[in-house]
Amino acid sequence: MRSAFALAALLALSACGLSPMYAGGGSAGVAQGLAAVEVPAIPGQGGWLVRNELQNRFGVAGERAAAYRLDVRLDDSLEALGVLNDDTISRERRILRARYQLVDAASGEILLDATAGSDAGIDVVSSEYATIAAEQKALENLAREVAEQMATQVSLALRARAATAP
Repeated sequence: MRSAFALAALLALSACGLSPMYAGGGSAGVAQGLAAVEVPAIPGQGGWLVRNELQNRFGVAGERAAAYRLDVRLDDSLEALGVLNDDTISRERRILRARYQLVDAASGEILLDATAGSDAGIDVVSSEYATIAAEQKALENLAREVAEQMATQVSLALRARAATAP
């Protein structure tokens, strides 16, 4: 009974039209396309963190000639959320937003124009060091989340481009 159910589930899954994005590992079209994405320097500490995360996801830089360029503009802000009676801040929100474009290096055509973003709440405590450390850790986590969103969208754009290529 179990094997019949497993077989039926496998047949239903294959009929749904889903296909793995990275089928074929490093030689897959999407993986090869990601390895060919150049990410120019992004200003600021948040930019440095996002760029490193993107390079980790796209593969080793310089492995292939850059066929694409990912232009990124970041907006990193810190705003007070909770203000006590004595006008001291008790809670902050760090917001990291990215506007990015995937550009074909040969033609200059914009293949993807999108945004990504995330935010995190930070408790402001009496220790200034602890608050600064929390703000820094929030920026690191947000950079990772934003880079993951960007990498997913770039992967989907490259997969769509490969599907329409002759």
